[in-house]
Amino acid sequence: MSKSSNQKTKLLHLCRILLRQTDEEHPLSVAQLIEELARQDVKAERKSIYDDLEALRQFGLDIQCRKGKFPGWFVGEREFELPEVKLLMDAVQSSRFITQKKSDALIRKLEGLASVHQAGQLQRQVYVSGRIKLMNESIYYNVDKLHTAIASQRAITFKYFDYDIARKKVFRQEGKRYVVSPYGLIWNSENYYLVAFDHTHRAMRHYRVDKMTEIVVTNVDREGRDQYPAFQLAEYGQKHFGMYGGQEMKVTLRGRRDKAHLVWDRFGQDVIMVPNGGEHFTVTLPVIISPQFFGWLLGLDGSIVLAGPGEAVSAYRRFLSAALEELQQEPSH
Repeated sequence: MSKSSNQKTKLLHLCRILLRQTDEEHPLSVAQLIEELARQDVKAERKSIYDDLEALRQFGLDIQCRKGKFPGWFVGEREFELPEVKLLMDAVQSSRFITQKKSDALIRKLEGLASVHQAGQLQRQVYVSGRIKLMNESIYYNVDKLHTAIASQRAITFKYFDYDIARKKVFRQEGKRYVVSPYGLIWNSENYYLVAFDHTHRAMRHYRVDKMTEIVVTNVDREGRDQYPAFQLAEYGQKHFGMYGGQEMKVTLRGRRDKAHLVWDRFGQDVIMVPNGGEHFTVTLPVIISPQFFGWLLGLDGSIVLAGPGEAVSAYRRFLSAALEELQQEPSH
């Protein structure tokens, strides 16, 4: 009997069968492996299966043999272990910037990293309070284009928009294209942001990636190094609370020693804290003065306070006064 056209791919079929259908709890006997190959129109003999299993082992696949009452062959250690795949799936399901449609597609692909028997354990929903999937499906491809521009150090052009109450796009700058030089991506406050040098305003700015559209990677070399020779992406992200803009200023915070972790959590453990009395510390940091920064301070309930400079303290007082005045106003009927 002549061999089928699939015979040359026998080893590949066997590899796929082992990866998809076996694990430590679900081995397949040699007879079962021959039967599975036959379903792919691939003929095999017992001796050739043993040779193929050894070849796959030498190639690097962790082929294991279990003896006893239910003997068989299976894939042991995988490139991604089951807990790692679960972690990746949880991240995809709970991520706000990945749309529901794209989440479903990625989850199906992640299931392929485990056996069909393990895949059932991966079907779980992760709930994160307040997590809402974005509407913009193109963010998945936007990120890829932006990485290309960053790696090649090229400028990009794009259109920037918001959604109105009818969920329709409203373009900023009357639909004119932005021209910027990308420097990096930041994940902040449940959103992806592009940090880039704006060619028009000659300043470093940031843009929400899900609000960018029609991105074009140009042949223009990246600009901005002359104006920002020591630019650090991490420092930029630390200064901006909620990625809102404002005036940059060096501020001094005074806090209780038992609340030092709040500063480390927000600004990193490299910041230098200076003892201030027996129970307090001070720390001086560059931040962007914005309502979001003031809101962060307010939420700490006095355990960390703004000590200076005077300009920042005055701005904070105005913020608090305006908030109190708004609260005291009678609701309109």
